[in-house]
Amino acid sequence: MRPTPAALLLALILSLAACGKGDKRPKTTEAPARITSIGINAYLWRASLETISFMPLAQVDSNGGVIITDWYASPLTPNERVKVTITVLDTELRADAVKVNAVRQTLGVGGWTEATVRAGTVQKLEETILARARDLRRAQIVDR
Repeated sequence: MRPTPAALLLALILSLAACGKGDKRPKTTEAPARITSIGINAYLWRASLETISFMPLAQVDSNGGVIITDWYASPLTPNERVKVTITVLDTELRADAVKVNAVRQTLGVGGWTEATVRAGTVQKLEETILARARDLRRAQIVDR
């Protein structure tokens, strides 16, 4: 008994349909945006610590997502010092998940006095942290 042309066509279609199912090649993709082994976004946390690594740290709380630096005076401007607080607010890698606050003081005749933080300083720090966090995420390739 010979198979009919319709049966041959069906067999061909079924055999071709199964071709892609056994493909075990790893697929490379970007790492997930949500890494929360410490209770907050790990990329933002690490990027925050790296961004202010030149400053002395006063308090670090990875569960609460808060980093507070001690006063830092640049060797170029010893009569000026700054203190930074960084808060990671979410488990997602998002632009609004990191908040930076900075306090600046200048040394005068009467000692240290409060001064305004230069325009754009806080925003520039936030942008630097976000860019570094994205770089860290891209660098962590996941094989699937």
